[in-house]
Amino acid sequence: MASERTLAIVKPDAVARGLTGTLLARIESEGLRIVALRMVRLSPREVEGFYAVHRDKPFFSPLVAFMTSGPSVLAVLEGEDAIRRWRACMGATDPMEADEGTIRRTYAESKQRNAVHGSDGPSSAAFEIGWFFRGLDLA
Repeated sequence: MASERTLAIVKPDAVARGLTGTLLARIESEGLRIVALRMVRLSPREVEGFYAVHRDKPFFSPLVAFMTSGPSVLAVLEGEDAIRRWRACMGATDPMEADEGTIRRTYAESKQRNAVHGSDGPSSAAFEIGWFFRGLDLA
């Protein structure tokens, strides 16, 4: 499998609880390389555009409110099979369904406040990285 890139987000709930360093260390311990990193407080416009595919779902407005409630840490990860590996490390969206030892099982507070985000495939990774890191020459 070739090297690929994926987006990771340490969400506001995890940042507020002081888990950023722990989660970034976990990424590196999984053998994924962090090639770009930034901490931002996302605007409603940024979040609405990023999650536009969910616009008509009932959880959209609460999701926008949550993702704008505090700073997030955005990262571009790189490695062989990075998308699948990061998703396996995160665990299922619902922490009660996530495997033991995954980030969400260990640190998530709920299905919405689930600590981290990761791209679900190559096309979403390209879109998501471009959304938050557009115009940057990534290492």
